[in-house]
Amino acid sequence: MEHEAEVQQGAARPTDLYAELFGKNASTLEVVSTGRLAPVGARPPIRTYLGQIWKRRHFLWAEARAKVTSGTRETLLGQAWLVVNPMLNGLAYYLIFGLVLGAKAGIENFIGYLIIGVFLFQFTSQSVVNGAKSISSGRNLIRAFAFPRASLPVSVVLRGVLNLAPALGAMFVLLVTLPEKEHWTAAAAFFPVVLALQVLFVTGLALLLARAASALPDLNQLISVLMRFWLYGSAVFFSIERFENYPWIVGIMEANPMYMVLDAARDTLLYGAVPALSTWIGLSAWAVGTLLVGFLVFWQAEESYGRV
Repeated sequence: MEHEAEVQQGAARPTDLYAELFGKNASTLEVVSTGRLAPVGARPPIRTYLGQIWKRRHFLWAEARAKVTSGTRETLLGQAWLVVNPMLNGLAYYLIFGLVLGAKAGIENFIGYLIIGVFLFQFTSQSVVNGAKSISSGRNLIRAFAFPRASLPVSVVLRGVLNLAPALGAMFVLLVTLPEKEHWTAAAAFFPVVLALQVLFVTGLALLLARAASALPDLNQLISVLMRFWLYGSAVFFSIERFENYPWIVGIMEANPMYMVLDAARDTLLYGAVPALSTWIGLSAWAVGTLLVGFLVFWQAEESYGRV
């Protein structure tokens, strides 16, 4: 008994050991209420979520610029490919569809018509395809850091906008210098509005497809095929008047948002005309509606992306 008492007297208390190892204040314990804790990656309210994205706007812009530069760093022409690539596509479409298949018949300023179609549709195509892959390609980033996941597809669209900037410069140069003259009027001032609506629409579609592709990865393989059908259905290198004997085809194409974008852009830049009111209403509805639906659908699955 005496031996046990000596051992107990000589044994250090746990708090004394903590104090010796970690300092005098280490024995002070703080009780944290579970009400102050939140699950990692939990879905915040929409207003908070939008605020988180806005706070990261400078980072998103810098990240998009860095990827635009690094994407062509290992090539000989570098960023010149941002202009050369759509020009080569346009040349291929001109040779095959314009000359061989005679698609330019009845189209005023077919070269300008084709250039606008190819350059603007390529922006949509690249943003949609890369936006759909943004969650799977950013998987490690999602698991390592807490941030609004919508930043990933939004960053992809920003990258597409930066890629489009030099392409638009080349497009305007080509429209001015090519033999077939365009009709420049005050209507050209409406082109930035058309472009802004296109960006809103593409952002919403990238968000929507990013959510869908994260749940079904095989969709990424299907999207590239669907983009070809969308290309043909947007009258990029032929006139919708070719189907005037098939009103149901014309109706489907006229309801196509990308056809509205290209038709409005051609009116403002080539034909000196302000797009019809129906075009503005339809394009605005597609742009705002797709952005709202895409954002809400993406936000609802915010907690699931970290488990991809």
